[in-house]
Amino acid sequence: MERREVAAVLTYVGRLDPRLVRTDEGEARSQLGTWHELLSDVPTTTSQGWDVRETARKRIVTSPYPILPADVAREWQAHRRERLARHTDPTPRADPDNPQAWRAELLAARDAVASGHAAPSAHRELTAGRHRPSLKDQLAAVGSYIPAAVRAELAPYRPARAAREAVIAAGGPDVLAVPCEWCHADQGEPCRRRRINLDGSAQGNAPRATAHPGRVDRALAAQAQAPAA
Repeated sequence: MERREVAAVLTYVGRLDPRLVRTDEGEARSQLGTWHELLSDVPTTTSQGWDVRETARKRIVTSPYPILPADVAREWQAHRRERLARHTDPTPRADPDNPQAWRAELLAARDAVASGHAAPSAHRELTAGRHRPSLKDQLAAVGSYIPAAVRAELAPYRPARAAREAVIAAGGPDVLAVPCEWCHADQGEPCRRRRINLDGSAQGNAPRATAHPGRVDRALAAQAQAPAA
């Protein structure tokens, strides 16, 4: 703040707390000098939620002691720290092979956020800046930790998973998303071959390549009830 802005703030807080009013000209000049020394780097207002008058008013309301310029300066520093804590550096548009320009743009963005001239960037902009034309295809290729070609080669050795993935790819339900009431397989587990002994007890634990019909029906019902994406 400039000296005249500090004088306006002192006039405002003096109306709210008469204890800050100085009638002697020398004391008033000394008070103005002290406040200006401590608040010279504190803005009056910013477009991002800072208002020195509101800060002073809250301090006067919550504290029984006369407000000091250091109280306002500490609130401004806390405001700056809070904004920078919510800021994640967006990728600079400068050429990464030019470290001086890259660093200068990064520091300028942080300074704009800290001073209240720009809003914090809430998410890391990993895809900001220039893009290679082939980047989209590369991202699609690495979307799964198992490439599509390798998954196809593994299909004969994972019949249950291959059958499930084929059904899902065709728009069918994910049968493993629901438990099986017949073989009591939990959600995410494949169905088991359940054989019944003469005494009525169940036996057998071999996994099935396909789900039991009742589980498929339950998966279809769950898919029909699910909200459209």
